[in-house]
Amino acid sequence: MKEDKKKLVRRLKIIEGQVRGLQEMIEKDVYCIDVITQTSAVKQALTAIEDVLMEGHLKSCVIRQMKTGQEKKAQDEILKVYKLKRK
Repeated sequence: MKEDKKKLVRRLKIIEGQVRGLQEMIEKDVYCIDVITQTSAVKQALTAIEDVLMEGHLKSCVIRQMKTGQEKKAQDEILKVYKLKRK
């Protein structure tokens, strides 16, 4: 888990830099399509982080809940994850 955490933090720092770059692009009146292309890249990067977090949660927390008799809580969380990903 520590290694995953390091990778996620690294990815978030990269995204942080991309967002700062977006701000600069707006301030410099960069061509709209170029800005939109960059915002799309940021969204994709955030989605990738979200996928890793959700997968980890399902593989660890939800499994633990099911093994300890918390099936209802596990089911609710699976449905919550499913609904979040559909948005």
